[in-house]
Amino acid sequence: MARPRQTLVSLEDTPYYHCCSRVVRKAFLCGFDKSTGENFEHRRAWVDSRIVELATIFAIDICAYAVMSNHLHVVLKVDAGKAKLWTDKEVLIQWHKGFKGTLLTHKFVKDEALNEFELQTVNDCITQYRQRLIDISWFMRSLSEPIARMANKEDKCTGRFWEGRFKSQALLDEAAVLACMAYVDLNPVRAKMATSPETSNYTSIQRRINSAIKGEQPTELLPFVGNERQNMPNGLIYSVKDYIVLVEDTGRIIRDDKRGAISISSQHILDRLNIPAENWLTITTEFEALFKGAVGSLPALTDYCQHVDRKRRPSAANCQKWLSA
Repeated sequence: MARPRQTLVSLEDTPYYHCCSRVVRKAFLCGFDKSTGENFEHRRAWVDSRIVELATIFAIDICAYAVMSNHLHVVLKVDAGKAKLWTDKEVLIQWHKGFKGTLLTHKFVKDEALNEFELQTVNDCITQYRQRLIDISWFMRSLSEPIARMANKEDKCTGRFWEGRFKSQALLDEAAVLACMAYVDLNPVRAKMATSPETSNYTSIQRRINSAIKGEQPTELLPFVGNERQNMPNGLIYSVKDYIVLVEDTGRIIRDDKRGAISISSQHILDRLNIPAENWLTITTEFEALFKGAVGSLPALTDYCQHVDRKRRPSAANCQKWLSA
């Protein structure tokens, strides 16, 4: 039986989560549908722009994403500290960027006078909105619903477009986060939708590569900030150059028509993660098949299961086998 989403998310253990949504019926999110002869490639741009938009609304950072033919992947980092520091007015301003709010919340933002009862109502809304802005369920709902409405209108039909529940996995340590990001970024290459990461349209890795060419990092994605140090800024460990090289090395190896090898810089990352190169290639090819629940070292997985009141540790054997030397 499926567990309530709140019992799968433990910000005490990790802010990182891998989410995947799939379409239902014989629907194509994007790409060419051979059975009908229709091309829905343009829908990928809908999803891409919506992901970027939501990153400016929620206190949730985008680490990686990929839009496929009938499903999408996102790796998210919940920034609960950021939402906590927002003033009441800032919470409402963020909420109004993507949602209607109420007449009273708009009056509050405009500094219009409110009586005691109205002010209490607004305070209740602020508390609710602050929590929703760090909720991955609200993020995924806000991503999928507009796309479903647009697709149903285009298909001239009604009913569900997405599966009722999206899949989510807690990523409990540095190795799990980086492996999952590479898995997501290489989805189009594995599916033969692209020949290389830089030609993978509507993916985070293409955004990172295009920005790196200009000596920049994409503002809509969580940046790489280098090695751990004091006063560490919010971001991903390692340099963006090293991550791009690692993904490109891995992509060349998993392609059947192109020889490749792990470079010295990539091997240094794998050594630090304590993952043998052959394990890395398996993980980044079969991540979802290997790990059905939370992903990380056995100690981290044990703590997580205790905190979410799970008696069993799903995928514990595979975590031990593939995420350690």
